[in-house]
Amino acid sequence: MSDPNSAARRAADDPAAAGMPVIEFRGVTKGFDDDVVLRDISVHISRGETIIILGASGSGKSTILKLILGLIRPDLGKILIDEQDITGMLDRDLVAIRRKIGMVFQEGALFDSLSVRENVGYRLYEEGKMSEEEIESAVLRLLGFVGLEDAIDKMPAELSGGMKRRVGLARALVGNPRVILYDEPTAGLDPITKQTIVDLMIKLRDLEGVTTIFVTHDLAAAALIATEYATAQEDGNVRFRSSGDELCLLNVRFVLLNEGRIGFEGSYQELKASNDSYVQKFLARRSGGGMPE
Repeated sequence: MSDPNSAARRAADDPAAAGMPVIEFRGVTKGFDDDVVLRDISVHISRGETIIILGASGSGKSTILKLILGLIRPDLGKILIDEQDITGMLDRDLVAIRRKIGMVFQEGALFDSLSVRENVGYRLYEEGKMSEEEIESAVLRLLGFVGLEDAIDKMPAELSGGMKRRVGLARALVGNPRVILYDEPTAGLDPITKQTIVDLMIKLRDLEGVTTIFVTHDLAAAALIATEYATAQEDGNVRFRSSGDELCLLNVRFVLLNEGRIGFEGSYQELKASNDSYVQKFLARRSGGGMPE
């Protein structure tokens, strides 16, 4: 059997990646008016790692994503991307940073007036560096990854909710970003479609080495991300396996926010086994009695 932690070990063995966080928060505090949303947050995310951010509504989960993108600035502390301090960086300088990062929104956030082709290729059209034929090829390749080549000429109104999320993921992959941020990508989806989205996330993590920040309320999806891994077969197909509770994936870590602070940080097994009262209440409230087995 293939080792589910091999991707994490490859990242650790890479001298360029070892010891160098891709994203780092150092004592970050952020408030809006009189409401402090994040309080003294310090966390680092290594290359190829998956961070699953949990928390009640209003706990600051989506604020973390906006801070990473530089859409908002912290009131205190520093944020580093590839060891570059972006805290006070000008918007024109942030453009290069944002191109390293893909963003998948809860509802797909597609342009209603543009076709799937135009939505996925939007940035490529705007940059004007590729011919129409090159853009078409790139868009087809990305849609192929999410299994939607046949939808290239459709409009967003013709797509199901799950298809919109997959198109949004294809668009996030333009430029081959090494970091992808997911903001509740499985919310409101049926179990089969949810599994499709999770499988795509796992493929990107395990086969492409993409660093992942996954903001979610969906404990079932979080459990799948934490326990399943992908391996490439000799015939070109991808096989998904479960590590089971006896084996902890080295490259998956949970962060649970509690009133703007980090109330828990650790592995899936450590989260399930925690005796902390807030952790237990959160898990019981979100899953009707605890994390899925």
